[in-house]
Amino acid sequence: MDNTQEIRVPNHLAVILDGNGRWAKAKGLPRNAGHVQGARVVEDMCEIVYNHGIRYFTVYAFSTENWNRPADEVNALMDLLRKYMKNSIKRAMKNNMCVRVIGDKTALAPDLQESIAELERTTAGNTGLHFQIAINYGGRDEIVRAVRKVAGEVLAEGEPVESITAERLSAALDTGDLPDPDLLIRTCGEQRISNFLLWQLAYTEFYFTEVAWPDFDEAELEKAIDAYNHRERRFGGLKNAVH
Repeated sequence: MDNTQEIRVPNHLAVILDGNGRWAKAKGLPRNAGHVQGARVVEDMCEIVYNHGIRYFTVYAFSTENWNRPADEVNALMDLLRKYMKNSIKRAMKNNMCVRVIGDKTALAPDLQESIAELERTTAGNTGLHFQIAINYGGRDEIVRAVRKVAGEVLAEGEPVESITAERLSAALDTGDLPDPDLLIRTCGEQRISNFLLWQLAYTEFYFTEVAWPDFDEAELEKAIDAYNHRERRFGGLKNAVH
């Protein structure tokens, strides 16, 4: 990165972890090998992004649409999540990470729901990296759930519809107490957001790379941060350079 000027890092980084299967196929490996390697990169990145000054890190691990994948791949992904949850509390406590899962957790197996609840409860007071894992997550589904929650409150309290504001709806989202992402990275050449954080990405900068997620490393993160530093932010027609 260019060290002649002050480098600003995003406060909240979101990542669409793409390319695990393609990475494995290119190496003649089963798709699950790509997911395993991708999970290792996520673990490494938690430390790397925090060391770069990023305080919130949200990854898209399993979408609501991913249930449509072949059953053996879905089962392998769920087993991988189980292994991650088994070791995550010890790792999170060692690194002072606050970890939570966003998405509709009610569709997950009971043992996974219990593991997630224990992880969130145990790490809630940690003050280091805030790490969010999107599992059975879809942006549209999240917005629908938030609307239903707020509408239920309005009906129960007999409030006017005008009491439903953007701020109130935002607070009802899975990320209601988090800042919106400053930067979204998507790996492996795809240039779409795939139903991820639809509300939260309204003013987010996007960075797309051809690198598959299992090959993503600190050098690639620095390229993304460098690109972010050369963006000119515009809000309501007013320019505000990131750098």
